[in-house]
Amino acid sequence: MAQNIVGPQVRKFRDQRGWSQEEFAARLQRQGWDISRGTLAKIEAQVRCVVDSELAMLARALELPVGDLFTASNRKTK
Repeated sequence: MAQNIVGPQVRKFRDQRGWSQEEFAARLQRQGWDISRGTLAKIEAQVRCVVDSELAMLARALELPVGDLFTASNRKTK
């Protein structure tokens, strides 16, 4: 079953930047993602899954490498 493991990290980095959900959604919209504040809230609350293209947009808007959206406990090592 698909799950969202990046939501809490998205919220953490957004909060660190002092952005409201509305401000962050507006940044994502300027990147070309038609996302509402409500959808962003669902992502952060781990209610809505994130597809890979959305993950890339989240990282780009937060000015982070995609890997930073995963906690150490969520990363699999070989």
